[in-house]
Amino acid sequence: MQLDNRKRGSQNVMGKILTISPEKCINCRSCELICSFNKTGGFNTREAAVNVIFYEEAAISVPVMCMQCEDAACMKVCPAGAISRDENGAVLPDLSKCIGCKMCISACPMGNISFSTIQRKIVKCNLCGGDPMCAKICPSGAIQFVEETTANISKKRVLAEKFKDLFAEVKS
Repeated sequence: MQLDNRKRGSQNVMGKILTISPEKCINCRSCELICSFNKTGGFNTREAAVNVIFYEEAAISVPVMCMQCEDAACMKVCPAGAISRDENGAVLPDLSKCIGCKMCISACPMGNISFSTIQRKIVKCNLCGGDPMCAKICPSGAIQFVEETTANISKKRVLAEKFKDLFAEVKS
């Protein structure tokens, strides 16, 4: 995988990433609706590749989506080779190759690959071809598609650690 390592200011720019800021999420679920519409032409949140989960105990809503893992377990376990990384580093499904075995669903650590009972294929984020509609339509800025800088990656890691702890508390 080649990453663009041009210098921009004092940070290396490597591409673009989806980031979430759960504290900004207003639980409107617009991201789910636009995702399902973009994928199927209809409004059916079960067909969306983003899911907003409301944690009542913590009083927070979290948009959960594919985080385009560096070491993508879904890609490793797919027996049909239906999930691959593109030239921009995005982990994308090729639905024409998908055999519906659901191994990727089991392997995803985020738990955000699902199965469409309508299409009989997986539902996984494809970044809308490089222009994620969820980020465009989010009214509060909880989902953003931003330059992948070392600062943004650090923020993403800090947030992941906070949510790891929060999810552990909610489960208890």
